Amino acid sequence: MSMDRVPMTLEGYKTLEQELHRLKAVERPRIIQAIAEARAHGDLSENAEYHAAKEAQGLNEARVAELEDKFSRAEVIDPSSLSGSSIKFGATVTLVDEDTDEKVKYKIVGDLEASVKDGKISISSPIARALIGKAKGDSVEVTTPKGSRSYEILKVEWK
Repeated sequence: MSMDRVPMTLEGYKTLEQELHRLKAVERPRIIQAIAEARAHGDLSENAEYHAAKEAQGLNEARVAELEDKFSRAEVIDPSSLSGSSIKFGATVTLVDEDTDEKVKYKIVGDLEASVKDGKISISSPIARALIGKAKGDSVEVTTPKGSRSYEILKVEWK
């Protein structure tokens, strides 16, 4: 596993913390109970419930290990403590598509927090990489899977 720092917002850190707690405090005991019940049915070689519960246990423990690794390398950044006119991690950016005049607003967050439907884009996404270092009034060209797009930066906020 790589030892690179994993940037994330405080909000993203808390969300992952809640998921880790749920996996350990709710899912792990539930799966252990399911394995015990399936084991009580006897012959394990053809016991579908037992094999399904063991697989669920493996997936749960893999996710727990993945989250614990991310926490050990987390670099929590509070966007509200940042400022400046150039775009960087944590910035909330309002853009206008120069072809369609459609306005969009994105917050640049860590890879684990990204959710386009919530307006959060990963720092490693093409659009975020194009925006980093730019400022209000700049135009950026972004190459996406759907082709090239041009955006003008209308606003840079820290919240």
